[in-house]
Amino acid sequence: MSTETRGTGLPAQSSSPSWTTELRREDDALDALAEEWDDLAARCRTATFFQAAAWQRSWWRHYGRPGALLVVLVRRDGRLVGAGAFRRLGPLGGLTGLGAGLVDYSDVLLDDECADRAAAEFAAALPLTRPWHWLDLREVHPDAAVQRVYEHWRGNRRRFQDSLCQYLPAVPMDRLLKRVPGKTAQRSRVKLRKIAEAGVQVRSTPPEEVPEALEGLLRLHFLQWQRRGVTPEHRTERFARHLAESTTGLVATGRATVHQFHLDGQLVAVNLLLLCPSFGGLYMYGAHPVLRERLDIAGLLFGAALDETVGAGIPLLGLLRGQEPYKQRWRPDRLANQRLLLGPPGAAPAAAVRAGAVRLRQAAAHQLRTRFPRLKEALLARRRS
Repeated sequence: MSTETRGTGLPAQSSSPSWTTELRREDDALDALAEEWDDLAARCRTATFFQAAAWQRSWWRHYGRPGALLVVLVRRDGRLVGAGAFRRLGPLGGLTGLGAGLVDYSDVLLDDECADRAAAEFAAALPLTRPWHWLDLREVHPDAAVQRVYEHWRGNRRRFQDSLCQYLPAVPMDRLLKRVPGKTAQRSRVKLRKIAEAGVQVRSTPPEEVPEALEGLLRLHFLQWQRRGVTPEHRTERFARHLAESTTGLVATGRATVHQFHLDGQLVAVNLLLLCPSFGGLYMYGAHPVLRERLDIAGLLFGAALDETVGAGIPLLGLLRGQEPYKQRWRPDRLANQRLLLGPPGAAPAAAVRAGAVRLRQAAAHQLRTRFPRLKEALLARRRS
């Protein structure tokens, strides 16, 4: 086991807390920390389903490169109050979060009761000391815990805009329809009545049945998008294994629900809804093409997701990344994620090069949005399919 531990904090006094930080580099570190990790996640108000131990462990098991894991831990009197998992991108010391393009929110965990001090200790522990070191963290919510770490960072730092996420208030459907224009609301009510009259049966999947349900989701997902192209990664065996393993753990701990929709005795749709205290997230679904000819799929999925989210007392339903047309019909509120780039103090050429590359890509994306909007929408739709 490869670890580095140091003591920090105030001079030793009987009434003063003892602060320590630790760097864990062994490949099974997340497995060993799972119980503590989820205990801390429950004390971190910004934690999302992507920071749950089930998701992080599964992603690392199926996508991680041996020897590339770095886990930063902060303890107060021995209790875990700060944690974050990163992966090294290569020999030059570049770091990024776990999840790559499969997560909509990256973050670290900080105990709400001592978040600011834990963030300061976390920042001091980050191993970004050489000119060629940097940390590039994508898809960070503006209120994420890692924003505190960013504020405490004493080296080079840059903040950029990242993907646009969208949100709806988690309210009953009749209230949600008040957000949309009258004619659109009227058409939606007609579609919802047709769904109710069709007799679609909705069932929440217990943990032991999740792998089989997700096999159905992926099968319907491929069938649904076969003529428009499917994200290549979604066709891989490792994605299927990761999705089944992580979702089973999330469902078992109340952080996800898998809805199965049956019509005339046949499975016609499956939806994966991720849950955290601040919002629910519609992550992925599959629906049979024949269903589209009979019913409004968006209304069917949104209705079940709203019922689940409202019933759990969660205030928002997140549509996650992407601006697909079926989402815009509901007039969602928009909030952009951020991209945080940290480099060492003083000369930081690697971080500067990274920042320059980000600016160039953003400029190119702006040109794409303004000059070729239809192409941009098509690329976004394919990215989130």
